[in-house]
Amino acid sequence: MDEKAADTSASEETKRKFREALERKKQNAQNRPGHLDGGSAVNGTHGAAGNKREFRRKSG
Repeated sequence: MDEKAADTSASEETKRKFREALERKKQNAQNRPGHLDGGSAVNGTHGAAGNKREFRRKSG
């Protein structure tokens, strides 16, 4: 029975460590700025290109 208790305590210890790591991760995510004030670096993703396409026949 001591072996099961040791396994259970090791399992609980692992769960506790993961919970603490998750809490630290959540705290770090909350402390970061949202970058909501800046605009996108990509402008004009949809729409016509700057010039008309030119099709040429192959010669040769």
